[in-house]
Amino acid sequence: MPTDYDTGLARNPANYVPITPLDFIARAAEVYGDRLAIVHGTVRQNWRDTYARCRRLASALTRAGVGKGDTVAALLPNTPAMVEAHFGVPMAGAVLNALNIRLDAANLVFMLRHGEAKVLLADTEFADAARQMAREVRGLKVIAVEDVLGPDAERFGDTDYESFLASGDPEFDWKMPGDEWDAIALNYTSGTTGDPKGVVYHHRGAAMNAISNILEWDMAKHPVYLWTLPMFHCNGWCFPWTVAARAGVNVCLRKFEPKLVFDLMRDEGVTHYCAAPIVHTALVNAPPSWREGLRGPVRGMVAGAPPPAAVLAQMEAMGFDLSHVYGLTEVYGPAAVCAEQDAWHTVSQEERAVLKARQGVRYHLQSGVTVLDPDTMQPVPRDGETIGEIMFRGNICMKGYLKNDKATREAFAGGWFHTGDLGVCMPDGYIKIKDRSKDIIISGGENISSVEVEDALYRHPAVLAAAVVAQPDAKWGETPCAFVELKDGASVTAEELIAHCRTLLAGFKVPKAVYFGPLPKTSTGKIQKFELRKKMQSNAAIDV
Repeated sequence: MPTDYDTGLARNPANYVPITPLDFIARAAEVYGDRLAIVHGTVRQNWRDTYARCRRLASALTRAGVGKGDTVAALLPNTPAMVEAHFGVPMAGAVLNALNIRLDAANLVFMLRHGEAKVLLADTEFADAARQMAREVRGLKVIAVEDVLGPDAERFGDTDYESFLASGDPEFDWKMPGDEWDAIALNYTSGTTGDPKGVVYHHRGAAMNAISNILEWDMAKHPVYLWTLPMFHCNGWCFPWTVAARAGVNVCLRKFEPKLVFDLMRDEGVTHYCAAPIVHTALVNAPPSWREGLRGPVRGMVAGAPPPAAVLAQMEAMGFDLSHVYGLTEVYGPAAVCAEQDAWHTVSQEERAVLKARQGVRYHLQSGVTVLDPDTMQPVPRDGETIGEIMFRGNICMKGYLKNDKATREAFAGGWFHTGDLGVCMPDGYIKIKDRSKDIIISGGENISSVEVEDALYRHPAVLAAAVVAQPDAKWGETPCAFVELKDGASVTAEELIAHCRTLLAGFKVPKAVYFGPLPKTSTGKIQKFELRKKMQSNAAIDV
């Protein structure tokens, strides 16, 4: 029933404007136009010029027939053009589909067709793939991006990026979204089982996550952010929009190389970066001389897989301040954080690393993250033992899966987003992943968390990377086996690693076999356990 607080107090243009991260760059240009926005090789671009280039891109796209609800795809490394696409594409009312640059052409063609992309921005590094996609995707307009640090390529596409921008208006009167629920981005899941699913982001969620990134990091004005995280991965965890909101500096990086990362941190005064655990591991194991001369504390975020406590402790010992966040593509990247408590600084470094390795609590602007029994949808006890499914609820959740009503309904069943990650709730309310549902090893009726076994392996000084999967066993149904990648120059036998694990784990959790060699990884550094399961025929494990 209406009350006096509803009568004559409706929304109007003076008191309600849709929330969008596009406004962040407009403010950065207006207030801090002369400040540095992008660093990349010889390119040093301020916020005023960056905003004008984004408006040119929006104008040129509009003149090319791109409008509300159309898809513009980008096959780009972390370059200035990729930063600009995060603003220029939605300024035209379109939806940005940042493609994983490591995927094969067949997957990319599927995504372009499924998302009905009208335009593709493609770096010269991917000229051959762009030519193939132009042949296979009807009506696709290809724009070649000739990056200052990119390779030369024979001419391809309908035009080049700089010429395309030159045809646009730097004063283009772009429009705010009519509704903050309008789509801003399309991101495809990995598609390891069947076709990839298209995750649709809205303006509200993108802005909420960008602001939450600032709040979780207590990010001051004008941070210097190094792009160690691919912008195609959950739109770089929304950090293109976060950096604009703080009028910071985007230090672009085409490819991760530990020495180059340390050089850029030193030369550009980097204050923040994000990466998967494997990237942090590479930094930890780099020669100490590479990090000499760093100007001050560098803050990092780690996510993508549960980080080994040993790696967190090593990063802290190096003087890096690492925050552990957790999320998925469907929640804009990170939507939970292991928020540190003052009391944690009274315990040992090793104990603190174990606390920081948990997935934690909800982001500031996310309504909830919890562990529920997926059958009853009731919270599990806060005992750190009872396993349930981790679920999210709030504004930092996707609109749903593009053209996939069934998958969307299943993902949101019961009013929560189902992650598929299994976890527990600790007595202090912090959540901790035990495993993906498909990665739990059931041996003789006992549940074994592959994450727990991996953490034990990472505590050995010779181990660079580790992954644990099930192997079939005639007696127990399945038992854990480990795949291990060693540090350069390190040596350890399988027997020594198994003995090491016995000092840290119950006997039934200890790997029964250890295999050495490079581990298969995604472009974002995640270890591809599905490849290892296939190798071990884990699905053939015998039920007991």
